[in-house]
Amino acid sequence: MNWDTIKGNWKQMTGSMKEKWGELTDDDLQQAEGDREQLAGKIQERYGMAKDEAESQIDAFIAENKAKF
Repeated sequence: MNWDTIKGNWKQMTGSMKEKWGELTDDDLQQAEGDREQLAGKIQERYGMAKDEAESQIDAFIAENKAKF
């Protein structure tokens, strides 16, 4: 799954994202609106982690959810 697919399915994926990163708000996800950099920034902000860790978690999320979307 590439990032263009994620952008196209953003609204459908937000539920799964909220399950994975429960501290992200609807506003956080709406502001990110398919932008990987913004999503990583929101994860960093909410969980106090480094950018590379947030990016790694996003990669893992994509791998885990390939079949769903």
